Amino acid sequence: MENTLLIGLSRQTVLERQLDVVANNVANVNTAGFKADHTLFEEYLSPGAHEDNFKSGDRRLSYVQDRGTFRDFSQGATDQTKNPLDVAIDGGGFLVVQTAGGERYTRDGGLQLNGQGQLVTAGGNPVLGSSGPISFQPGDHDVNVTPDGTITVVEGNNRVDSVRGKLRLVSFADAQKLLKEGANLYAAGEGAAQPDTTSTVKQGFIEKSNVNAVVEMSRMVEVTRAYTQMSTLLQQESDLHKTSIEKLAEVPT
Repeated sequence: MENTLLIGLSRQTVLERQLDVVANNVANVNTAGFKADHTLFEEYLSPGAHEDNFKSGDRRLSYVQDRGTFRDFSQGATDQTKNPLDVAIDGGGFLVVQTAGGERYTRDGGLQLNGQGQLVTAGGNPVLGSSGPISFQPGDHDVNVTPDGTITVVEGNNRVDSVRGKLRLVSFADAQKLLKEGANLYAAGEGAAQPDTTSTVKQGFIEKSNVNAVVEMSRMVEVTRAYTQMSTLLQQESDLHKTSIEKLAEVPT
């Protein structure tokens, strides 16, 4: 009976972890550039007993182990905003931003200007170009972003376009090594950023989250039911264990 409780507890533990991942996906269904997470599970076989005086071989016990999570980096749908500072990346590239902890990476192209005229993310982190942060002048208008990320403006009454910078796009050999840091940002982790020359930029668009709300809600219901069923099973097994002990403790008078 102890084995049944332990195996059930291992299943309940990974269900709790899976529910956390699904809930986080659902919470970010409207977060621009968000990439869904999925859980990985594997069977763990406990070693047999070390004693060799059993009449038959000791049977190995199969537990459920939470191996980890992997990220779905598939392209999300794009939504046209007509905001000239909004950009969506078509491809596997990332925007580079400057944070207090160093360079970080994001797919969230909902950009804006701060009080100093710098191009920043919704979280206020400066967006980096090929020559550093990208800044605008007070009289700049008619912002244009080309597919390769070059940003030009019309300065004051001039009719000649002025270049304000070029968005720095990077990619990773293995994007699964990226570490989520919150605020829709990734750290390089064990990977190394390299210039991305294949991705393109779409001005006036935002990449939406790639979370499928219907699928994730269905998965949440499924995991919740499984967790409830496992809780019931464990309670029944615990009651059986308690009843057995009470019966064994009875001494005939």
